[in-house]
Parts: sequence; C-alpha cells; structure tokens
Amino acid sequence: MDARLATLFDLAGRTALVTGGSSGIGRAIAGALAGAGAHVVLAARGRDALDETAAAFAKRGWAASAECVDVADRASLAALLARLHEASRHVDVLVNAAGINLRMPFEEIGDDDWDATIAANLAGPFLLTRALAPAMAARGWGRIVNIASQQAVRAFGNSGAYGASKGGLVSLTRSTAERWSAHGVTCNAIVPGFVLTPLTAQAAADPARVAAMASRTMIGRNGVPDDFRGTALLLASDAGAAITGQAIFVDGGFSAT
Repeated sequence: MDARLATLFDLAGRTALVTGGSSGIGRAIAGALAGAGAHVVLAARGRDALDETAAAFAKRGWAASAECVDVADRASLAALLARLHEASRHVDVLVNAAGINLRMPFEEIGDDDWDATIAANLAGPFLLTRALAPAMAARGWGRIVNIASQQAVRAFGNSGAYGASKGGLVSLTRSTAERWSAHGVTCNAIVPGFVLTPLTAQAAADPARVAAMASRTMIGRNGVPDDFRGTALLLASDAGAAITGQAIFVDGGFSAT
C-alpha cells in the first residue's frame, strides 16, 4: 500500500474506547482499531471475557486494557470515566457497541424491560458521547461510531423496545454529528444485518430462521463480526474525515431487497 494511503488509516497514538468490546461486533472492531495502532480500552460487564480478549490482543502485539462497566448503569459509567481521567486516557475514538435485546411480544414488554433496553442501547451511548465529545472537540479530532440495527428502519417481531432504542440511536448519531462535526468530531452509525453473535443467539437457535435471513441478502450469507472491521476503521480514522451523520448499512444487501 502507498505510504500516503496507509497514514489515512493509522491510529498510532490514539485511544479508542469500545463498549461491548469483549465479544461479537465490538470485539472485531476493537481488534481492527488495535491493529491500526490505537490503544484500545475494552469495556464490558464480564471480567473473564474482558481479560481473555485483552490477553488475545496482547499476543498479537496490540495495546489494550480492560474495564468492567455496565453501560446501563450511570454510576458504573461515571466510575469508568473517572478511571480514564485518572489514567490520563484521552479518548479519541468512541465505539458504542454494547447493547441488549430482550425479545418478547410487544404487549409483554414490562416497564423494567423497556427501561433496561433504553438505558443500555440509547442512554449509555448518549452519556458517553456527552462526556467525551467536548474534549475531542477541544483537541480538534474525534470519532464516534454507534452500532445500530436494521430495526432502526424496519420492524421485526418481538423486538419493540430494541427497535425503538436503535431508532433513537440513529437519531442521536445525526444530532451528535450536527453539534460536533465542525470541530473535527465525526459521528456515524453502522447498521448490521443479521449477524451471528451472542446478542442474536436466541434467534440463531432456529436453523430455518437463520437460513431465511441469509436468503434475503445479496451475498447469500448472514453477517459475521469480522465484516465490520473495515467500515469501522474507515469511520474511526482520518480516511473518514468527511463522513459524518450517516447510517452505513453493512448487511450484505439485506436492506436493499
């Protein structure tokens, strides 16, 4: 690769905070950013998965640290931000990949189910963005990448709260971009198709459904976490400096059929 092109994707000296970074799409994106030279802060609820991911990254020579956090808990988020401040970790790239999907018929969605979904999938990204974007802007450079869902634009059964939260996340993406892009801070959403991850385990347990979803794509298969590495690196680097406020579909053509 031409050296001038390579520098567009170089994240050496940058710090990236990836929520949900110990599994699924979040882990794949974290690996891409670490491989491009960023120090990646892996943030998730499970200590064992975090430690395993950090160790796997270290074996590849990638810089990473692990932070236990529940993005649905405001006190937990505040504690994470305090620890980053104490460690002088100035976050340059924020990837909001953590989320939950409580699947049930609409009429069975309880108040607690709704509150938990909105807290994890929408309020958490908002709170982290509100906390970190001003400092990014003051430094004149920042990247925010939100992981949305097809359910931001179309309805799926038994996912009323999840769909509402992801629709809100796409709107938050545009609002964030409008506020901060003039200061060098871009914000975009990546919209997956049906991806085989722990988050989709319940749906993936039905082979007929998995096959039906794959048949709706143009590439003939469902997504895998590694499909998101390239797009995330583009949006998180200088290569994506002019891309902001967008919802980019990485779904094998699922949304075009």
